[in-house]
Amino acid sequence: MGIQDIIEGKKQWRAHLARVKALPPDYQIVYKEMQRYFFKVGPVDLVEGNLLAGIVDFFEEGAASGKGVLELIGDDVAAFADDLIKDSRTFAEVYQESRGASPGPAGK
Repeated sequence: MGIQDIIEGKKQWRAHLARVKALPPDYQIVYKEMQRYFFKVGPVDLVEGNLLAGIVDFFEEGAASGKGVLELIGDDVAAFADDLIKDSRTFAEVYQESRGASPGPAGK
């Protein structure tokens, strides 16, 4: 990864954050909580950037239609977030596999 790639990545991230800031306040709160959760859980899909961008797309459509965020995703934000990544591998799973160990009881 060269310096130009890093600069381009930062530009894209800043544009993404600008889109988030343009959302209504309730959408911003839910987005930030979901983002924090995804950063902790570490789904591999997060690196590609499609997951968070897709959420912003979905939220923009919901906001444009005049719906509140909980009306759009339901009352259980955690369940919605888990459902988005239920079939995704996590970095913890990738690491476990590389070490030749099977996931613990909480593994999938």
